Formats: sequence, structure tokens, C-alpha cells
Amino acid sequence: MPARGSILFLVGRGDNYEKYLEALDHWHQKGWQVSAIDWRGQAGSGRLGADEVTGHITDFDVWIQDLTAYWRDWVKAEPGPHVLIGHSMGGHLALRAVAEHAVEPDALVLSAPMLGFLGLLPRKFMHSVARRMCRTGDPRRPAWKWSEKPGEFPKGRQSLLTYDDERYADELWWRDHRPELVMGPGSWGWVERAFESNRLLDQPGILEAITIPVFAIATSNDKLVNPRSIDRAMARIPGAEILHFGPEANHEILREVDAVRDRALTGIDNFLDRVVPA
Repeated sequence: MPARGSILFLVGRGDNYEKYLEALDHWHQKGWQVSAIDWRGQAGSGRLGADEVTGHITDFDVWIQDLTAYWRDWVKAEPGPHVLIGHSMGGHLALRAVAEHAVEPDALVLSAPMLGFLGLLPRKFMHSVARRMCRTGDPRRPAWKWSEKPGEFPKGRQSLLTYDDERYADELWWRDHRPELVMGPGSWGWVERAFESNRLLDQPGILEAITIPVFAIATSNDKLVNPRSIDRAMARIPGAEILHFGPEANHEILREVDAVRDRALTGIDNFLDRVVPA
């Protein structure tokens, strides 16, 4: 049987693709060839921060260039249609790469994309604070506290990610069995560059020029990224669709309880069946 097509999955900040094996297997069972990558400086790709766990990057352009180079070889090797799916920071980078014509998938799917941060203070002010912190100290140092005990996740972390105890425990299993996957906070350099990368996407005409089919899943209960920023971005992309969740879902929608996860996967499957039919 010929392949349905190919999916490239991009993880979020601090993520590793092993966390998403269940979702990747779902698409594989649907006939897709499935690939996933870890970003430079996280998961099994080392660290660029000031210690063994802090995530750092000099500029998000580095990741865009990495994705572009991988994509160029991947589309030659894997059967079409070619679909790009990104979660959180991976969704942000996927959208930027598409908007800048660095990659040209046949369809784009975004899971809780990192298109804005929650906070009571204006974004411009927070960006200026991040710039100041980079100038007054090592930009590779952690921007927030991780845990009282080195190597342990902070209390309450699960409540930010998923209601599903078993899927959260699966992440901890991978951390215990592959210690190189352990990652903590982002650096001040990462924070500042994240604000700057989102500022680039906010420029008039950038998202409005996207012509490929785009589908997003988001939850109003997200405590890590700003769901209103996702709504605003999707409204700017011609024909973009969004599947909304509420208090029943946290940030990692594809790793949520079955009722939420199944609805999200069905929405993605139906979208792909319409825009890139077998």
C-alpha cells in the first residue's frame, strides 16, 4: 500500500519527541510516514546554556536554519504530500518558517503554538526587561527557578501540561531512562529572542501572505502560552481553522486525557483528509 504522505513533527521548548510517540503512532496507523526531530540545544542534542539543564539559543534564526536544512533533505526522501505539525515552540517555529518561505509544506498543523506569553504587563515592557537582563548578566543563565532540588521537576508542573496522570508519568519514565533528555528553564537569552521572534510574526502582512491550509488546536485553559494570541494569529491567516478547547484541556492537548486527545486527533485527521486527500 502506498504511503498516505509524510508528517514531520516538531516538539516544544524543553520537549523531546519520545513524549509524543503515542500521537506519532496514531498518524502512522493512518498510513503516514512519520518523522520527528529534536531542536539544537535540547533533548539529545546537548545544551547551549550556562549549565547542564538550561535551554538557550543565540537567536531563533538558528532553529529556522536547522529546520530549513532538514526539510530540504526530508522532502526529497519522503513521499508527499508533506505535512508539518508543531507543538508550542515547535508550532511557533513551524509558522515562522512557513511565513518566511523557508519551508513549503502542503499543510500546517499547530498545537498550542507559542505565539504569545501570559502576563499582566505589556509585551513591549517585558521584552525590554528581558533585553536588560541579557545586558546585565550572562544571557545563558536561567530566567526562572526550576526546583528546590536540582534535577527534580517543580511541584505543580503537571497542572500546566496535562490532566492525564499516565501520560505525564510516561514523560518522567523517559527522563529516568534517558537522563540526557532532562531539561529545565529557558535562559534570559531564550526569553528575549522568543519575544523578538513573536514580534517578527506580528509585522503586518507576514501571516496574511500565507497561502497553505493551516489548522490549529488551542485551549483557553493554557497556562504557558496566550490563547488569545493564537486566535489573533489564526484570524490573520487566510482560511485558517482552529479547534478550541476549554477547562478540560491543558497545554499539551495531544497528551491529554482520551476524550480531549481523541477529539484533537480527529480534528487534525479530518482537516488533513480535506486539504491533502489520499
